[in-house]
Amino acid sequence: MRFGLVHRVMTDALAVLGILALLASGQFGPWVSGSLIGGLVIALLIRDVWEKYPALKHFDAITLIGVLALQIGRLLFDANANVLDVVIEFAAALQIIRLATRKGAAHDQQVIVLALLHLISGTVLGGGLGYGLCFLGVIIVAPGALVLSHLRREVEGNYRQGARDRTGLPVDVPRILRSRRVVGRTFLGVTCLLSVPIFVFTALLFVLFPRVGLSLLLLNRGHSGRVIGFSGRVDLGEVGVLRSDPTLVMRIEMPNLPDPPPARIPLHLRGAALDAYDGRTWTQSESWKRATENEAGIIPIDDHWPDSALDPVMRIDLEPIDPPVVFLPPYASGLRLRTRATVAPEPQAMAFKGPEGELRYQPIDDRGIKYDVFLSRKKTPSFRKLPSGERWKYLTLPRNMSDRIRDLAANWTKDAKTPLDRARSIENHLRTEYRYDLASPSGKDPQPLDHFLFESKRGHCEFYSTAMAIMLRTLDVPTRNVTGFVGGSYNRFGRFYAVRQGDAHSWVEAWIDEYGWLTFDPTPPADAAPKSEIVGVWAYLRDLIEATSQRWDRHVVSYDLSQQVGLLNSLTSRYRRGGSKSTGGPRGRAGLLVVAAIVATAGGAALWLRRKKQRAAAASRAADPRSASAVVATSLYESLDAAMGARGVGRSPSVPPLRHAQALVSMSHPLAEEVLELTEIYLAARFGGVAISDEDRRSFERRVKAIRQPERPSQQAMTLPAS
Repeated sequence: MRFGLVHRVMTDALAVLGILALLASGQFGPWVSGSLIGGLVIALLIRDVWEKYPALKHFDAITLIGVLALQIGRLLFDANANVLDVVIEFAAALQIIRLATRKGAAHDQQVIVLALLHLISGTVLGGGLGYGLCFLGVIIVAPGALVLSHLRREVEGNYRQGARDRTGLPVDVPRILRSRRVVGRTFLGVTCLLSVPIFVFTALLFVLFPRVGLSLLLLNRGHSGRVIGFSGRVDLGEVGVLRSDPTLVMRIEMPNLPDPPPARIPLHLRGAALDAYDGRTWTQSESWKRATENEAGIIPIDDHWPDSALDPVMRIDLEPIDPPVVFLPPYASGLRLRTRATVAPEPQAMAFKGPEGELRYQPIDDRGIKYDVFLSRKKTPSFRKLPSGERWKYLTLPRNMSDRIRDLAANWTKDAKTPLDRARSIENHLRTEYRYDLASPSGKDPQPLDHFLFESKRGHCEFYSTAMAIMLRTLDVPTRNVTGFVGGSYNRFGRFYAVRQGDAHSWVEAWIDEYGWLTFDPTPPADAAPKSEIVGVWAYLRDLIEATSQRWDRHVVSYDLSQQVGLLNSLTSRYRRGGSKSTGGPRGRAGLLVVAAIVATAGGAALWLRRKKQRAAAASRAADPRSASAVVATSLYESLDAAMGARGVGRSPSVPPLRHAQALVSMSHPLAEEVLELTEIYLAARFGGVAISDEDRRSFERRVKAIRQPERPSQQAMTLPAS
């Protein structure tokens, strides 16, 4: 493997991992991300050609100034520009410019430093599973890249200082970079194995170092990757288009699941409820917000406190969502926001109550929220209050509603005797007599509900829920329209239900005097169930990635002081139990035997590999008896080469030894015959298989010494002739 190529590949890999760590956060928009990826690809394809074109000598400085001016302009003229985002984008652009215009080892070291800074920035921006993979790649690549960069810096430094090798010739840097002997598989293997102790040391620091609150970083800013929530206004036909969006919204861990758990489960996670309908749009007739009651971290639903010791608990990990709605199932009795235990003081999430039983939380960063929901053991509805003075607003009908809607409701419920029977009858008719369609033409009609019921007879969930709610109101049954998520698909690896943006749904809550607000879903069951557009192998891979991402988020990103203390307590208790059993129990002795066996096996394997390597080297020497003489001959000729250089007849590296000696003979040089004879001795031993004895070696060295230091005239006095 060529030294220069390996060094370039490892440096480029480190730069790519650094930029990918930034992009994995999802902080940048599609245009910025696309520009960074495109610029990175172009920079990697460009080779060291800038020095050949004088006109491009200052290209890097000019480009850098242009990008800097652009970012400053964004800060000055774009009110939505965030300082941190602009700085990080500039750092990524700086890396791309350096990759495209690098001119030596010094610039490669700058590339490495920038890559490490990008990795640090990635922890601030995101820290998700994608960042974790980039971090692991950096740990593996960084040792080799740093060692090779330092080695190349030394080589280029010696060349600039005019250093010479042991033959007296100048150091040829291009030849060294093309050499295949500097870097081998063993070297790469050893440097990559350095990542193991680095990873262990990093993991120990992560586990032992106290957690610090993220609020210290002052990064409570908006996030472009928030998924769509549910607000207090919904136009008929809006939610249905989300049914094809696979974006993950939340992960739910359900209690008391059967074995095996169902692949899909309807949960009807309530986000917002709307009480006023004007013929096209659902809204909330009231708008207010107040802090919820809180006792020992538990928040009651509709002023009914849960039994935290007995009620089963549903655990929900909600991604960042806008507006920040808390989603609850129909039989929720209370909830508890999971707080983060940190060394530094950090504001915790707060819940606020709004109209129609809506709950929202106050975002503190871009990590979403995690909370536990207590479920009623008796399946009691979450909301059991309807003041008599407010009943009228849940019976209000749109002014322009056609009479045939009222007649249809009466016809469908003519045999029903109670409000509950009426609700079930209308729900059944809508489920069985109408067709689900995301592209219903009724949404464009001036009377969308009338057109849906009597003309198109097809639509998505909003049409079904609106139809049932309005028809029940004509029968004096209070109703409200609810938006949220219908349920999720089971992840076999993470043991949770994944709820996606495509699971957005709309249904009805009807007031039944004997029970309270009950949930009804008039959408055909097959179309109201959680959707999954991906099946087969792709669904398997998706579940694996999402489960891995959940564990990374829970045990790494969300690792806090409470988890740290719990881990230390667990290790301490295990140590104590192990210590008490190791004195007399067989389990302790068995553990020691296992450890001893592992150590002995590792030691034996290392010894076997060492002896195998020694035998291979000995066999190689025995298989080639000429190799020793060839090595000696090469060393002797190097001394001859240096001697010729000292006498002013040095050989150029591009000229073969025999051709150089013959050239001296053709010029009738005084040293020609001696150089030719010694060169022939070298060639015979190096390539002809002729062995060189110790006497031959000493004779060769004497003759080379004579060439380097010729005998001077005798210093004895000369006898003058007689006069």
